[in-house]
Parts: sequence; structure tokens; C-alpha cells
Amino acid sequence: MKKIIVVIVVMVLGLSTYAQNKNAKASIEVDGVCMMCKERIEKASIMTKGVKSAVWNVETHELSLIYDERKTDLATIQKSIVAVGHDTKEIKATEEAYGTVHPCCRYRDDKVVDDHGN
Repeated sequence: MKKIIVVIVVMVLGLSTYAQNKNAKASIEVDGVCMMCKERIEKASIMTKGVKSAVWNVETHELSLIYDERKTDLATIQKSIVAVGHDTKEIKATEEAYGTVHPCCRYRDDKVVDDHGN
């Protein structure tokens, strides 16, 4: 009986580890307006353990990610992004974090957005 339980436990653990994708792909919306924003957003993403690729599109505000689900998840990646002052669709940056972005990157300011032509 003990052998059967051990075999079942090993199988369940094996399946749960196998189910996680080491090259998961996802896209999330991140607010920003310029190439400085792009650099900051991509760097914050890449610095998150488990993120292999991060490319943010200035025009669409879409961040395309490749990451290891065994090491991180989308919530953790988003927390890294909001920590450097950029809002995602699900999480908003604090006023303190937003205040650290360069004045030309103030995407919440309509005048700045208009100046960038977005």
C-alpha cells in the first residue's frame, strides 16, 4: 500500500513540474510614451528572474514576453514594471514610483502624451 501511495505522489509531482513551460509567451499592456520608457520597461522585465525576452512596442503599448513559468509569473513581472513607474492594465504604479520617471515620460499627463503624438 505504501508503494502505491509513493508512486502516485511521484507521478503527481512529476506532472505538475512538467506542466510548467520554460518558454511561456505572453503579452501585457504597459503604459509609456517614448524610447526612454521602452528601455525602462524592457530592463525592468529582463531583470526579473526567469524572463528571457521582453520587447515593448511604443505605438501599441504591448509588451511581448518569453519567460520560464518555473521561475516567475506574470504578476511578478508586472510588479517589477510598476516598481519603475509604469502602469500595466492590471496594476497601477504608486505615485512615488511614477514620480521617478523622467518628465518627458509622464504618460498620465495629457500634454506629454500629446507632445509625443500618441
